[in-house]
Amino acid sequence: MVRQFVLAASAALLLIAPAGGQMVPTPLEHFGHEIGEHRKLADWGALTSYFEVLAEASGRVEVDTLGATTAGRPFVMLTITSPENHARLEELHEIQMKLADPRMVSGEGELAWLLDEGKTVVLITQGIHPTEVGASQMSATLAHELASSDSEKVREILDNVILLQVPSLNPDGLQWVTDWYMELVGTPYEAAPLPWLYHYYVGHDNNRDWYAFTQQETILTVEKAHNQWHPQIVHDVHQMGGSGARIFFPPYIEPWEPNIDPALTAAVSQLGTYMAAELTAQGKKGVVVNAQYDAYTPARAYMHYHGAARILSETASARMATPVTVPPEVLGPGRNFNASRRSWNFPSPWRGGAWGLPDIVEYQKAGAMALLTNAARNRRYWLENFYGVNQRAVQKWDTWPTAWIIPSGQGNDPGVTYALRTLTMGDVEVYTAEAAFTADGVDFPAGSLVVPMNQPYASFANTMLEIQEYPDLREYPGGPPQRPYDVTAHTLGYLLDFEAVAVDGPLDVPLSEPLGVPEFDFRLPERLSAADGPRVAMYKSWQEPMPEGWQRWVFDQHDMPYDTLHDADIQGGALSEYDVLLFQAQGARSIAQGHGEGTVPPQYAGGLGEAGASEVKAFVEGGGRAIGVEAATDYLRDLFDLRISDLTDRLRNTDFYIPGSILRLELDPDSEIAEGMETEVSAWYWRSSMAYAVDDPRVSVLARYGAGDPLLSGWVLGGEHVAGQPAILEASLGEGSVVLFGFQPNYRAQTMATWPLLFNAIR
Repeated sequence: MVRQFVLAASAALLLIAPAGGQMVPTPLEHFGHEIGEHRKLADWGALTSYFEVLAEASGRVEVDTLGATTAGRPFVMLTITSPENHARLEELHEIQMKLADPRMVSGEGELAWLLDEGKTVVLITQGIHPTEVGASQMSATLAHELASSDSEKVREILDNVILLQVPSLNPDGLQWVTDWYMELVGTPYEAAPLPWLYHYYVGHDNNRDWYAFTQQETILTVEKAHNQWHPQIVHDVHQMGGSGARIFFPPYIEPWEPNIDPALTAAVSQLGTYMAAELTAQGKKGVVVNAQYDAYTPARAYMHYHGAARILSETASARMATPVTVPPEVLGPGRNFNASRRSWNFPSPWRGGAWGLPDIVEYQKAGAMALLTNAARNRRYWLENFYGVNQRAVQKWDTWPTAWIIPSGQGNDPGVTYALRTLTMGDVEVYTAEAAFTADGVDFPAGSLVVPMNQPYASFANTMLEIQEYPDLREYPGGPPQRPYDVTAHTLGYLLDFEAVAVDGPLDVPLSEPLGVPEFDFRLPERLSAADGPRVAMYKSWQEPMPEGWQRWVFDQHDMPYDTLHDADIQGGALSEYDVLLFQAQGARSIAQGHGEGTVPPQYAGGLGEAGASEVKAFVEGGGRAIGVEAATDYLRDLFDLRISDLTDRLRNTDFYIPGSILRLELDPDSEIAEGMETEVSAWYWRSSMAYAVDDPRVSVLARYGAGDPLLSGWVLGGEHVAGQPAILEASLGEGSVVLFGFQPNYRAQTMATWPLLFNAIR
């Protein structure tokens, strides 16, 4: 190994020529600034070109373009390991595939050889949320060290680990955020919020897409990283708020989703604790474990159902690349720890002070190196644990049914196909029954879908098909509910409106070959499509809410014509060209006022204001229809002085709490909104949903939450407060009308069961 020292700028830069003879350039040489420097961000083009340079100069790095992003940018993955491992990568991949599926292992002799020869496969994903700027920047320094360093630690990693590095799960957003930030550096608007979603459709919600698989970046990562390699460890690098701990690692707080193998729970806890111990030993302050984040929803943790330990790290943020000063007095209580006090899970508090991008990158890289060190030194453990998890799945857990059956002929082909796509894209083996059969005394027709539960990824199938019974967790005995980090339900049958039946007896029916991932465009049947509907406008604020982006995605899947209108468009009279105006879930104040003056460049400040409100009012009273969802209904209520209110608004969370669950919904069969639907469907209810009290003769009730116990899946406290209460309203106003949805009919593009309600409201 040749070493050569080159003096650049004011620093002596170590350049190493690995096998192949070319020098590996440092990030400073390539980018013209140190990665992590204050007020400096490398864009996607600069990052990807650097990875290509590393691959050309080092025999340790390969770069693959897995496909194109939503906006057409290259979506790349680096494979980093020793040159010797690269030379036998196909063989190592075959070993990994056999460990992933114990049915492929011929016996103890072959298993011993696989465990001797295999490597720990680690997937590190970075930059899913582009305003969390550190991770994708750090990807360059991590890749450089692994590509160039000849240290004993790096050699140990390279010899024992195959690292798959996805430097950005959202390259489009990375480019938009970088361009926006760098344009405003040095101006009064430095680090101002981006005035549009930083993923074209889903903004921050792109890390909630890991079972619906709707977005292109999710699909590429699942199909060409997760499913291609089935890593033993996945490290998802994030940032969090800046007023608490400096970095979080697992263990997670309760609850863990019950279909996750206990050995993975233990593995995650030991690895996260190891990483925390490493950083604390290095003198880094403010490292916390067992705080903030749970491990419940598969929407964020695909890998937990595919044999891998998911390590989430969350590092404290600055103002993007602009440093901040955190006063000690703002450091205080968080979930399961207090940032102002020492505790077992927060042993070395950070006392406040300066914090910025250099710190973020340093902490994140240290965490990644600690994880890779553990993966290398405990290679045998990770392979054995991985095999054991998959073997227990093949042998079928006692708590699982023999199989899940999705009967054919249900009359909801799109929902069934959506579910089939989720399962098969999740590497679950699904078969078609080639004859009619009976199981557990229930008759099933030929063509029914059969999911046997003795297969490697049966846990994914079970969590997606069963009903969730979320535990009743409290902050303290008799106290308020402990808030889930995300939501509490994900039963596909309710979300997509189909029936799935668990059977425990033996199956005596010929089955097809395993089905592949079906072609599917998420389109509802033509009778419910709005492709030939009225002229539709969607309000697009400069404080654009994520549900608006999800709604655009659903409309685009249907090739439905619509336009998005900004404040100035509406204020200028554009509504005269439309029949329907849709406000997706956005608060009344945000719609009316938008960004305050001085917080963003002037062209992005303000909201609809009085001029826009007058246009909306004239539009409706002149014959148009306005539709509001959840919080946006408050805007329409106030604009038209409707005598309605939210029944749950003043209830304490000890009396009423629904943090993200599936409820029964009863439709008025005589209403146009129920056209083509059953009178009872399932509806998504979460913290921003509402149930109405109505005292206005102009307002009629189109749907109510189910009477009695409305809960179908998830967790409800005080369900009696919404049972039987109005959920969808319509008000006749002049020549037009408004329709108000108290719940979200398009929750993250997953609630196909209630998409028709919104389409019918538009029609």
